[in-house]
Amino acid sequence: MLNILVLGSGGREHTLAWKLAQSPLAKKVYVAPGNAGTGFDCTNVEINPNDFKEVKRFVLEADIQLVLVGPEDPLARGIVDFFEADPLLKHVFVFGPKQQAAQLESSKDFAKEFMMRHDVPTAAYQSFTVETRAEAEDFIRSSKAPYVLKADGLAAGKGVLILDDQEEAIDALNEMFSGKFGAAGNTVVIEEFLSGIELSVFVITDGKDYLLLPEAKDYKRIGEGDTGLNTGGMGSVSPVPFADEAFMKKVRARVINPTVEGLSKDGIPYLGFIFFGLINVAGDPYVIEYNVRMGDPETESVIPRVQSDLTEIIYKSCLGKLSECRIEISDQSAASVMLVSGGYPEAYEKGMKMEISSDLNGLAFHAGTKYDEEGKSVYTSGGRVIALTALGNDLPSALKSAYEMAEKVQFQKKYYRSDLGKDLL
Repeated sequence: MLNILVLGSGGREHTLAWKLAQSPLAKKVYVAPGNAGTGFDCTNVEINPNDFKEVKRFVLEADIQLVLVGPEDPLARGIVDFFEADPLLKHVFVFGPKQQAAQLESSKDFAKEFMMRHDVPTAAYQSFTVETRAEAEDFIRSSKAPYVLKADGLAAGKGVLILDDQEEAIDALNEMFSGKFGAAGNTVVIEEFLSGIELSVFVITDGKDYLLLPEAKDYKRIGEGDTGLNTGGMGSVSPVPFADEAFMKKVRARVINPTVEGLSKDGIPYLGFIFFGLINVAGDPYVIEYNVRMGDPETESVIPRVQSDLTEIIYKSCLGKLSECRIEISDQSAASVMLVSGGYPEAYEKGMKMEISSDLNGLAFHAGTKYDEEGKSVYTSGGRVIALTALGNDLPSALKSAYEMAEKVQFQKKYYRSDLGKDLL
């Protein structure tokens, strides 16, 4: 029996905590800091995941045996290394990679060099710093549009720019070097534009073996038809119709296997999720980016399709015994619609009272929500408010049910995209 602590507060963490709590191995599941939904399904703890000393205090106080790190920031800051270096904590399992391995996400330049070294298919690129600004501008002028600029470090999912105009690209480059994304933009990766359709692929690995989770497609733009500003994600669907057996065979052979084997060859221990942001270019998979945790909002459609005991799989991974595990995936389709606050991803209001129907006929994974002081009413507390997930025998039926759910949750200035999955039908 395990006392489990999930770090994070979004829809991803609610989904993972909900799934972990279903296991007979889970004694109690805590979420720090959590949201209104995690408070209903588990026990919330008012702790910032980046405050490692506070995390330590609670882990010891609550006799936690397993910590699952939801967001990327604590991993990039070295929370796993912190636990391993502390004599009082080193017996606690932390599911997530150490700081060195987390550079697969926290440094685009590190990830690109890794992919080149291990022949993982990805777009051609060059990296530049403020000191080589002139060379970067010349590189853009000698390249063809569209221009893809990536801040090297973590930028809350907003550090990738795709621009069609050359002068706009040069202006954007100089804005990045001038601190638009803080220290994340001290190095900028400029890469070749790849044309195709994107998807997200996820594995659980203990550094030796891996299990493939369901794939998903998420929708990042705020507007219908993939228009407008990038967001943290407006929804997702799983499975992805074009990710058939032949395509996924290529993904395993060309992307997943060389990545897991490459980490081992480089002497980089890895425990946790690996998220492969892929693009299908004429039937061939290329890696756009690595993430070292589950995606959000993909988790909300991926995890409900997992029929196996996720707690057992993660625990066995921590023991280095992932080879003993198998994973069962539902044949059903999942669709997850994200309801957001009006104005998001720019300025938006918080504190809108929510009315959530008792007959949703699906799964509601909270993101930016909180209870009032009396613990009776739920209010909005973020840009992305709640993900509504439905399962169906096919994608159209799952989408239909998810959109029916979206009409049963009300708050002022509610917005959602009504075209999710249409590009796949």
